[in-house]
Amino acid sequence: MVTRTRFDDSDCPVARSVDAIGDWWSLLIVRDAFDGSRRFGEFQRGLGVAKNILSARLRALVAAGILDTVPASDGSAYHEYVLTPRGKALFPVVVALRQWGEEHFFAPDEPHSRLLDRQDGRPPRPLEVRAADGRRLAPEDTIVHKLP
Repeated sequence: MVTRTRFDDSDCPVARSVDAIGDWWSLLIVRDAFDGSRRFGEFQRGLGVAKNILSARLRALVAAGILDTVPASDGSAYHEYVLTPRGKALFPVVVALRQWGEEHFFAPDEPHSRLLDRQDGRPPRPLEVRAADGRRLAPEDTIVHKLP
């Protein structure tokens, strides 16, 4: 079995973030948590992922502080998974991936799921990276300052 490379001590925020999220299943679990899934069975049915993989990803997301377990809301002996503040902070990341996917992987008339504002029923504006003074930033407008 191949040992997974860890980035939890990297000086790069992107590498540490990828280390915490783990893989595509983990990000899809987070997406489903934003969509209201809370129980193991809901995640399993929605994703179609094997139970052993789902168990491992849920444990890792709890260990990373992205999800927490709480007693089931119906009073049963089960528990539910809820997003922590750290997990909720992933919302812009999920929205950015959604918007990028809509733009690059769907034909203009191809049906797909849509993220809508509950208040007015409209899609949110495209996310943009802005400078402190409000200017829109492109990759060529930025530089990564690496530590010595």
